[in-house]
Amino acid sequence: MALAHEQVIPLWPGRPKGTPADLEPIITERSENLFRTSRVITGVVEPSLTAIVPEKPNGVSLIAAPGGGYRRISLDAAGYKLAQQLAPLGVTTFMMTYRLPGEGHDNAADVPLMDAQRAVRLIRRNAADWGLDPGRIGFLGSSAAGHMAASVATGHGRKVYEPLDDADAVSARPDFLGLMVPVITMSDPFVHAGSREALLGAKDDAATRRAYSPDLQVTPDTPETFLVLADDDQSVPAENGLGFYAALRRAGVPAELHVFRDGGHTFSVPGAPVRDWSRLFIGWLRQIGMLD
Repeated sequence: MALAHEQVIPLWPGRPKGTPADLEPIITERSENLFRTSRVITGVVEPSLTAIVPEKPNGVSLIAAPGGGYRRISLDAAGYKLAQQLAPLGVTTFMMTYRLPGEGHDNAADVPLMDAQRAVRLIRRNAADWGLDPGRIGFLGSSAAGHMAASVATGHGRKVYEPLDDADAVSARPDFLGLMVPVITMSDPFVHAGSREALLGAKDDAATRRAYSPDLQVTPDTPETFLVLADDDQSVPAENGLGFYAALRRAGVPAELHVFRDGGHTFSVPGAPVRDWSRLFIGWLRQIGMLD
């Protein structure tokens, strides 16, 4: 079965188990500019992938998950623009929505990882039908979704839900990883406190903080990684990404790191070199053999 452009693919059959019955999706426009949208969604009850399919797919796929502090998902973030840049190069991008842990789900701290594992597995299971390569699946996450991406990269083998179908029999390991200004550590002093509160809630003790810090879970099996950070990020300290990069180095995992002087947390500084980060990411994809 061919994959249609902008086809929406549910991650789960209906509402996932443990989703509050009264939770409903709400999309809010936060921009006051008539010509520049800034929509966020909350109340995600049916997480999904939206496929951006190129005219000539080359088999490479990328799951792109926008951030929002684990309290919302920023729908108009950089992921869709990146998908438009990747399409002429043959890359199929899947824009991802995922459940937000602070909205009353059972096993809340594992909800993002559940959705991330399921997303990778669905693409890998259906790769042949969709004209994709099951060995060239990437995961790109920004901000809090960077924590989710790093978590599936290091915790792809963790059992966080009961298998539902044959998709859950395949590996959830991404083949390559991209992290934009990611939340990584759950420990002071560099933690993004809002993401930690949303993710861990009342389970916030030292052992839990360590268990949900992906930099402490890196192994030689962690996929090679591209990281882009801003030195002046006042929301998520650059030490989050730097700590993950250092862990990759210790484990012998190839990685590429870019730290820009100016960029803030949204890379929206006019004229700043950071706005060209996607060119660097595309160059890295070529270097690791994902593009011709």
